[in-house]
Amino acid sequence: MELTRQGFEWALERASLSHFDSAVHQDKESWRKELSGSPVRIQWDPDRSVSLEPLSRRAIQVGLSGEAVQRYVHDWIVKITDITELVHDIHGDVSRGRLAEAVQALPAEREFPLREDIRKRIGADS
Repeated sequence: MELTRQGFEWALERASLSHFDSAVHQDKESWRKELSGSPVRIQWDPDRSVSLEPLSRRAIQVGLSGEAVQRYVHDWIVKITDITELVHDIHGDVSRGRLAEAVQALPAEREFPLREDIRKRIGADS
């Protein structure tokens, strides 16, 4: 799926971490207040390899509610691509122990550059 950069940044600008992080929040009360008013939740999880081993980088999970859902559905989606066949092929390679082939077939990933204020808000550096 492809989203507009403007839409994704709108979401991140209004996001709240799903958990308290002292590197991001002044105190638990300010985090709770931010959380209760935010239409977007952010959670950072360990990213995983094709063999499900934890990687050194983290993967962002973004949850939407309220206004964010409406904007997502009506304004932000640019393109939806069915990758079912690709996923089945990659899974088949992993199942047969062909990890190099599975990794080779993965879509290219690149870092998503963010403004400093957004990085801080979502705990991208902690």
